This record gives sequence, structure tokens and C-alpha cells, in this order.
Amino acid sequence: MNNNIKDTNTDFEVRSLDAMCVNDEQVNIPAWHNLKYLIFGLFFGIVLIKAEVVSWYRIQEMFRLQSFHMFGVIGSAVAVGALSVFLIKKFKIKTINGEAIILPEKTFNKGQIYGGLLFGFGWAMTGACPGPLFAQLGYGATAIAVTILAAIAGTWIYGKFREQLPH
Repeated sequence: MNNNIKDTNTDFEVRSLDAMCVNDEQVNIPAWHNLKYLIFGLFFGIVLIKAEVVSWYRIQEMFRLQSFHMFGVIGSAVAVGALSVFLIKKFKIKTINGEAIILPEKTFNKGQIYGGLLFGFGWAMTGACPGPLFAQLGYGATAIAVTILAAIAGTWIYGKFREQLPH
């Protein structure tokens, strides 16, 4: 290899560095095993609805600083997530199929600020973040279909213009 040429990452390598999931399952599992995820997802959606986490009114209370309910739910989730990551790293916990869990270090960049602001504005305007959109639809809030379509369009637009955006 020529020492005068600086090593550069290919497009695939660059994209893999900021990918959310770098674990790739090596075990072939039958498709019907995914039913457990459907059942868990339905259960989780019911929990979100019963806890009023998907309630437009609760979300508006949060953004108007009128209630602690959503801050308590989000704070609890952050605490559980941080503890889980700590335990996974400390005890080198493996997946249910025995594979190592890889948690790459993330670096800060200004695009996270822009993205966070856009996310927060969208959340405040629509009363929905991407996670519970379908739970809200299932709950009967059919107007949320517009938000679902906008989220899909936003994801497509990001993918289309990803290379031109600040990262």
C-alpha cells in the first residue's frame, strides 16, 4: 500500500459507524418466532395507553410544564436504560442467543442538536413521538395517521439528503 495515500472510509464503512445497530444475528431463527415480539408489542402498546403516555393532553401538560407525569415516565426510562447499559458493559451480558452485545462509543456532533430541536418541535406540535404513533392509532386517534405519514416522509427526506446535512 502506498504510504502517501491517506486511508479513507468507504461510504459503507462511514454509514456503519453511525448505525444504531451493529449487532448482526448469526443464528437462523424461524419466522414464527417473531410472534413473541408482536405479542410483546401489543402488550407494550396497552401499557403505554393505560399509563397515559400516548395522551395528547399529557404531552401538552409536559411541554407547558403543568404536570410531572411525563417527566417521571421519561426520567424512569432514562434511569432504567442507563442502568441496563451499565450492567451489560460491566458483566459482558450476551444476547438470548449467546452473541456478544457491542455498544460502540458515540461522539457528539452539532447535527444532534438540530435533530433534537426538530424532534422536540414536532413532538410538541403533534403530541406524538415516533414510538407510540401506532399505539395512538390503535387507540382510535385516527388523526395521528397524518403524523405517521409525515414521519415516514421525514425519514425519506432525511435519507435522500443525508449526504448534504451536517453530521
